[in-house]
Order: sequence, then C-alpha cells, then structure tokens
Amino acid sequence: MREPHHASTGARDWSVGVDVGGTYTDLAALDPAGAVHARKVLSTPADQSAGVARALEALGTPAADVGRVVHGTTVVTNLLLERTGARVVLCATEGATDLLELRRQERASLYDLSAHHPPPLVAPDRVVAVRERVAPEGVTRALDDAGAREAAEAAAALAPEIVAVALLHAYADRRHEQRVAAAISARLPDVDVVCSSSVLPEIREYERTATTVAEAYARPAVARYLARLADRLREGGFPAADVMTSGGGVRAAADAARHAASLALSGPAGGVTGAAAAARAAGFDRALTIDIGGTSADVGLVLAGEPLVERGGAVAGVPIALPRVLVETVSAGGGSVLWVDDGGALRAGPRSAGSDPGPASFGRGGSLPTITDAHVVLGNIRPGALSGGVRLDPAAAERAVGAVAARLGTTAARVARAGIDAADAEMARALRRVSVERGVDPRSCVLVAFGGGGPLHACGLAERLSIALVLVPPHAGVLSAVGLALGEERREAICSVVSAAAQLDDGAVRAIAAQLAATAGRGELRRWWARARYEGQGHELEVPFEPGDSGARIAERFTAAHRERSGFALDRPVELVSARHTASRPGRPAAFARRGRARWSADSLRDDGGELDAVVAGPATIALPDATLLVPGGWSARALPTGGWLVERGA
Repeated sequence: MREPHHASTGARDWSVGVDVGGTYTDLAALDPAGAVHARKVLSTPADQSAGVARALEALGTPAADVGRVVHGTTVVTNLLLERTGARVVLCATEGATDLLELRRQERASLYDLSAHHPPPLVAPDRVVAVRERVAPEGVTRALDDAGAREAAEAAAALAPEIVAVALLHAYADRRHEQRVAAAISARLPDVDVVCSSSVLPEIREYERTATTVAEAYARPAVARYLARLADRLREGGFPAADVMTSGGGVRAAADAARHAASLALSGPAGGVTGAAAAARAAGFDRALTIDIGGTSADVGLVLAGEPLVERGGAVAGVPIALPRVLVETVSAGGGSVLWVDDGGALRAGPRSAGSDPGPASFGRGGSLPTITDAHVVLGNIRPGALSGGVRLDPAAAERAVGAVAARLGTTAARVARAGIDAADAEMARALRRVSVERGVDPRSCVLVAFGGGGPLHACGLAERLSIALVLVPPHAGVLSAVGLALGEERREAICSVVSAAAQLDDGAVRAIAAQLAATAGRGELRRWWARARYEGQGHELEVPFEPGDSGARIAERFTAAHRERSGFALDRPVELVSARHTASRPGRPAAFARRGRARWSADSLRDDGGELDAVVAGPATIALPDATLLVPGGWSARALPTGGWLVERGA
C-alpha cells in the first residue's frame, strides 16, 4: 500500500537504503522513529542509477527530509561477469609476469579435464616486466630512476586506461612500486595508477596481484557510475550516496570510487547485515541466512550476532582477497529458467529470465518457465498484484511449465514440484558449505529467510538441513535495503606482520594497532583482528585482539578458534600473518515496528503489518507486504511482536 506524501520538515532525518538486484531494485527508508517504509521497482540493467532514482521517486518522501542514501550495487560483479572493465596494463617483476596465468595451478574442475578457468583480466601481451626484485630478506635487484622510466615508457606504448603495479614482496617494501608509479604518473599524467602495496599489503603474490588488477579493472567504470548516480540524486535534491562495501561497512561515494574491488559483494553484504539485525531483534545470535532474489540466491552466516567476515574468495572467477561478509551465491532465483538437458533431466538455472521480460507469469512477454512460474502453478503464489506493479498471469505460467511437462511426458504440477526441489537442493548445498565447512552445526542456527523468494523456500530448506526454526523478518522482501539503511560508516586498514606470535610483546602489538588506527582515521568504535596460523600451515584464521594484548595472548585465541573450527589444535608455534582494523561510526537503529492490521479471509491470510496473535498451522500461505511465506504441513507460523514471523517445525 502506498503511503501518502508528508509535509517536509527539512530536517534530513530519514536514512534510505537502495539495493539493486537482477530483477528488482529495493528501497527501505527509516523514518525519524526508526520505522521502515519499503518500495520495490523493476531494475534497469542498462543504467542502475535510473532504477535508484525511480525507487526514490516511488518513496514519495521530500528530498529535503532525506539525510542519507546508502546504495548496494552490482556494478563490479557485472563488470567481472561480462568482462567489460577498463583496459589495464600490469607492471610486474621481471621473471614473475605470468602469475595471473599460472594462478594456483588448481584445476577448474577436478574431474572435467576440458574445463578451464576464466582468462585473466590482463592478457599476457599487456604485462610489462620491471627490472627489479625484492626478496623476503630485502632488495636483491635495485630499481633506479632509469629503470622506472623504462617501465613507464613500455606501459605508455600499450595505451592503458589505467595501470596496475604489483611487484614481488611489495607488502614488505613498497619503495619500488612507488618509484614505478611516480614514473608512470609523470609519463601519463591523466592515467590512474594502482599499487598492490596500497590495495592489499599481504603475502601471497597471486592473490595480491589478482586483487590489484581487479581494482584497476573496475575502478574507472565504478567512478563513472557513481558520478552518474550523484548527478541523478543531485537533480532530485537528494544527498550524494554512500556505498556498502563487501565487508559490511559504508563508504562515501568518492571514497568508494577509489576502492572499487571492495564493492564486489556490495548488495549481498547489506542483506546479511539486515538479517543479523533482525535475528538480534528476535533474540537469536546464531543464524544461517538465505536471500532469494529474481536471479540468484545468497547464503551467509551470523555468529555472535554479527555477520561472519572472512578474507578471500572469488567473484566471477577473479580472486579478490579483501575482507568480505561471508556470502556464497548460487544461480537459483525466482527467475531461474526450468529446462531439460540433453540427458532428459529437468534443470533449474543458471539462466535467468531477469526483469525484462521476466517469468511468464509476469505478463511482460516472457514465455520461459521459471521457479516463480512453478510456485504459481502449485498455488504457492496467489493471483493478484505483486511489488513493482507486476500482476500475475496464472494461465501464462501454466502454459510455460506445461510445455516442459509435455516434453517429459508428465504434468505441469509434477514439473513445478521437481523444479522447486532442484533449486532447493542447490541452495541447501550452499548452506552446508558456509556452515559445516566452518565447524558450525546448521541445527544450532535459526534460518533467516528473506528476499522475494526466501520465505517461499525457507521451510523446505530447513527440512533438508534439520533446522527446526525459521525466522522471516519484517520487510523480508527488501531486507537487503534495510541492511543498507542500517549500515555503519566504516574505514578499514590492513598491514602485513609475518612474525612468530611469541616474538611480539604487548608493546609490539600496541605499535601495530596504532599504525592501523592512524591509517584508518577517526571512528567511535575501533576493532582489531589478526590473521594467524600454525607455522607451516597454508591458511589462516582471523581472531580479534586488543592493543594491549601480547602475541602469546593472540596465539591462545587462535588455538581456541582453531579447535572450534576444525575440532583439534596442534602443538606448534603460532605465526601472525597480518592485522586488520576497522574504525566505525554506528548507523541508524530500526524499530522493526509493525503497522496496519492483518486481514483474514476464508481462503487466504494476508499480513499487512498488524498485531497478529493467532498461530497459523500449515499447510498455508501468508501474503506478506513484499513476499510470500509458505508454511508446509507439519510446520506452524507465529507472528512476532517486533514484526515478522517465526516458523517452527512440529509445533
């Protein structure tokens, strides 16, 4: 229901989050009392900023009352998927110019010898060899000014749009990188230069180089997009947008444009942030999260009431070793197309109908059967108007799914059920990966389900994982946008350590903490983490520390975390690899207040945000303001005082 415009106070006390997805652009606005106002409009893939402007227009709140717009964008993800980023030249140490091709020498697929990794973002003929070398023990081949100018001339000959500089062991000694960057800037004053020692000052040459190249590849397009978005917002009288980073913090747009690689999981990070806030409000501090949109599903993990943040991971096959909220994406969304493979098996995705034309049931010219159409065929989504002005066409859904059924010699209902089961199986595997592989028993978690399709699939997924409780938050269909509006302003800093923990006394740890704090700048809330491992290990765990801790105290925390994660500890020295710091200013609180009244009828239940005391026993469907909750037989749903629903098995 659209709310009326209110008279402007000019106080700029509204906080707005806008999340761009493959099908919908979601908006959630927090008013001065903390109540949430939600809107959905269809996305505009050709220019995401147009969808953002359209969502703000649909909100109807005077621009003079909006003090903050936080944006979750898929621009970086799309650039990497479509390979439409900048023309990058990479400057690398002579003799180590093929790191991006060598990767980690891991197969793209363990059993498919014909499978290949995606090609690197920089082709081999666009890599410049720099005659220098830094080893762990120090400089073994010095770089003078003439050598730096030679590298700059070679880079200029390749006509770069932007230059990445990633030299061996620059995390320990950045002087050679800085000399090359200065020479390139003198030769090409209009070309930006990105140094690995600024992007990711950590060990592991491949990951550091790949992350630096990803930053260079995305930075020009991100800067253009954010400038275009700023123009649209300025025209409407709104403030410049802040942007959510992959790590769950918020940066000003001008700052975000200089940290493009950190935006690769911008929108999904907002979703897990919102899910963590909703779980805390309902009294849960451990949760698995599932956000099902039109194109894909994102799963995450909340521990101790906070989204789990890890280092590493790949986006579209490109390693980006920056801090990120743990999110794993699978190609299973409401728009995932149902199809029959060459072996006669029914498949769901990865192709998506997107927002244009969308599922057949959207009545926008689409004819391909999707997961959304399967739900319509089974009666899980009732006829009527959906968010974004979409009105369901059940007959079109029946025709589309029926065409697949005819090919398989069965009924549309059986195909619909099988298609949903296929999507659930893929999402359940992702939920197991983010939990079991980190030593977390899914049965100890509540499953927080959101996005337009999350509440439809939640109970089926919970049954596959033996989870007894499902939380459907208030404003489930736009929870990622709620998380954006709640997001805290955050600056991060990383430094290399590479030292045995036993060799670091409290003074050394305090010096590391002070160095990071000076780099990150001001913040009301400061937190520090160390990446640690047993000597000889090839991977690390991140553990918190305080400036007054000693290395031995950090080692104790690491040992406890290793035992919890892996089930054992080793009698070996602990080594600190790097340290991370965040300086934050709290975002806006949300009341998650319920508004309006719920409406009952003989054949349907609709939740419009009112107080609802009754328990709904399955099988039943509950039409939420921006999603649909499916309660199967054997489950029951109870409306929560804070808003949303708690769904319990066997109650």
